Amino acid sequence: MALRPAPKTRSKDADIEEAPLVVDQRKRAEQRFRLQVDRQTKQSFATLAPAVEAGSVIKKAHPIVQVSVYDAVDGVNLMVGPDGVVEPEPEKAE
Repeated sequence: MALRPAPKTRSKDADIEEAPLVVDQRKRAEQRFRLQVDRQTKQSFATLAPAVEAGSVIKKAHPIVQVSVYDAVDGVNLMVGPDGVVEPEPEKAE
């Protein structure tokens, strides 16, 4: 019976580089503001301004789709139009 070669081991003194953050389809590293197109999350942002700007670009190019920015901390969904955030119309009391 032949002997197997010994497994190769790394020396403990070698400089270990930090592995990059691995992002796959199962779990994303989400930030606070999530850009959603037709209720599908496309990208996440740390602040509101770039999220609204990216949403406005999409809305100008494709006016028929629903574009919104979801705030994960407050749980609020903001609708985005071609000119920025669209304020909801107040309900009329009859």
